[in-house]
Amino acid sequence: MVEDLPVNATDDTIAALATAPGRAGIAVLRISGPAAAAAVRALAGRLPEPRRLSRARLRDPDTGETLDDALMVLFPGPASFTGEDVAELHLHGGRAVTAAVLGAVLRRPGVRPAEPGEFTRRAFLNDRIDLTAAEGILDLVDAETDAQRRQALRQAGGGLAAVTEAWRAGLVAAMARLEAWIDFPDEDLPAEVVGAVLDGLDGLAAALDGHLADAGRGERLREGLRMAIVGPPNAGKSSLLNWLAKRDVAIVSATAGTTRDVLEIYLDVNGYPATVADTAGLRETADSVELEGVRRALARAEEADLRLVVVDWGAGEGDRAAVARWLDADAIAVANKIDRGGEPPEPWIPVSVTTGQGLETLLARIGAELEARMGLREAPALTRARHRSAAEEARTAVRRAAEGLRGSLPLELPAEDLRLAARALGRITGKVDVEEILDAIFREFCLGK
Repeated sequence: MVEDLPVNATDDTIAALATAPGRAGIAVLRISGPAAAAAVRALAGRLPEPRRLSRARLRDPDTGETLDDALMVLFPGPASFTGEDVAELHLHGGRAVTAAVLGAVLRRPGVRPAEPGEFTRRAFLNDRIDLTAAEGILDLVDAETDAQRRQALRQAGGGLAAVTEAWRAGLVAAMARLEAWIDFPDEDLPAEVVGAVLDGLDGLAAALDGHLADAGRGERLREGLRMAIVGPPNAGKSSLLNWLAKRDVAIVSATAGTTRDVLEIYLDVNGYPATVADTAGLRETADSVELEGVRRALARAEEADLRLVVVDWGAGEGDRAAVARWLDADAIAVANKIDRGGEPPEPWIPVSVTTGQGLETLLARIGAELEARMGLREAPALTRARHRSAAEEARTAVRRAAEGLRGSLPLELPAEDLRLAARALGRITGKVDVEEILDAIFREFCLGK
């Protein structure tokens, strides 16, 4: 029976809805821990065959009242998501039904409400997943675009862990060779051994360089690219924001200085996420409120990953000169109001927000820029600052070890550097220093981020 199978040493059993709260066709209640099977039996009067959905009439064990006509399934540990006995009750998704069934489950001995992310935490602690997979699951829950979903699915499936562990395995092999010669100091280290170790370290350093030189595309894809629409007053910035949003977000007026604060919208362009900010028109002003708006506009333009620099093409050279400083590699130059005449040269993209001319071309350019900065590559990306920090630390230690071997330093020094590099990479997957990292990850669950 399930009760006789080995489970995690955790004494308590946790239960929570695995689906979002609120009215729905189906709600899934998940239970994990040594009392999971007993809780299901108390409500259903029997246990289902493991890993097979079974229909059951659920009753309150205390009152005998029928709570729902549901489906139940049991996943005996350790071959379950958490490594413990896991049960799921697939309920009708009304609030009253889920509240009644969850309340009955939580009244069973040894069962308590799960903390946010606790099922995934137990899966990690029971070696069912590594830290990168746990982060991938969190990113899947938060994914809002197709590209975010693909990246998160790759990480949850072990893509980043496989790359990291391959790097770490290479370091362990190099350490083994050096340790063997450290243990036999009277023997000369053959040149071919040194050469093989150096070749491996150079290859690893190059691989780390490649991942670290990706302009943070993994982090950008998780968080979304920051875009800012900048330009002089009355250039059509707010109208462009409304067109991108497909709704009236910003007030459009012929009066200069209407936009005083930064307005933001979220865009999904070809599966890539971006937050677009409309800013106050850039001009000299004595109005203290507008002046603050200009200051914020300049700050947002500085922080942006990509800028849409918009001018009224018919307004003359003065407006173009006002935005010249922003026309760099991180800018898309937009010449608006071309329906009034004028032929802007490259790199200006001619558009008319009023007539719609050129807007699809502009949107395609925005999509191309987002893909260039966040597009998925064959190798899994580093998706968090902690990944990047650990990889940088490992690369530094690997290079130092290689320099030590080339400089004929005592082998103990390069060997220690290799240990430091392996430890740094181990922090990515949770092989070492796990508690501090684990707490940080699951704080994201708790905060709903």
